Amino acid sequence: MKTTYRTLSLSALLLLGIYSCKKGEVASTELQSYGITDSTVAIASDSISSVAGMKVKDKQFVKTADVNMEVQDVYNTTISIEKSVQELGGFVVKSNLHSNVTSEDTYNTSNEHAMLIKKYQTENTMQVRVPTEKLADLLTLINNNKLFLNSRSITAEDVTANIKYSELEGKRTQKTSENIAQLKTNKDKVALDDSNMSEGNLQKLSTMNMADDLKYSTVDIYIKEPKFRIAEIAITNTNTIDNKYKYNFIYDAKDGFVYGFYLIQRIIVGLITIWPLVLIALALIYFLRKRKMTKSEQSNLKE
Repeated sequence: MKTTYRTLSLSALLLLGIYSCKKGEVASTELQSYGITDSTVAIASDSISSVAGMKVKDKQFVKTADVNMEVQDVYNTTISIEKSVQELGGFVVKSNLHSNVTSEDTYNTSNEHAMLIKKYQTENTMQVRVPTEKLADLLTLINNNKLFLNSRSITAEDVTANIKYSELEGKRTQKTSENIAQLKTNKDKVALDDSNMSEGNLQKLSTMNMADDLKYSTVDIYIKEPKFRIAEIAITNTNTIDNKYKYNFIYDAKDGFVYGFYLIQRIIVGLITIWPLVLIALALIYFLRKRKMTKSEQSNLKE
């Protein structure tokens, strides 16, 4: 009996040891798998950044980038970037190119011509979206246009848990919809069904946005020229034109005569408008003069 028990114990220990070795081999294989993935990424990554082309087993990343740099010609660089984005299967969200004028002076070159001199600096703020697998390629193409790189940041946000949560929420909404369908039709059921449908729509929208962010990476780009440019624009000498038409004696004399005639008319019309006041003033003057004459006559009689 004891011999049988010892035999069974040894067999169990042997099996346990074999299982432990197998388990260790599986764990090592998984770690090696992750190691191979990481090293492959490091080798396959572009020279710009390993983050842009990073891939990790069982992980999902939303990638974004921000580039701030100086270029030789903003306009030509903008055209080049837009063309590259299109060729990579992406699209431009916005492109705000403008010139900041620091000074503007006019110099007369003759009686008829002048030269407008503008000192300005051109810049552009862009936002583009490109397929995530092409992000590293786009960053490389952008980098080829730089004179000086002020800053560049690349972000890879792990959204694996968010995706799983979204799937669970979708299942919950579906289950809730099935439970509501079994209820007796009344106002409460309609309200519950409407609320659940609204929540389901929001969940679908969130899923669609997440899928879009996973498919396309967003890149914000700010480019400017390192030095000011000078623009020479031929224009008309406005001073000569102003002097030519600044004063015309015959026209101004005629205009002054007409204005004086209308001024007299306005004065007469104004006097007619205030005739009651004029009448009262005349009456007061007549009364005061008559009173003064009466006093004068009384003084003479007394003497």
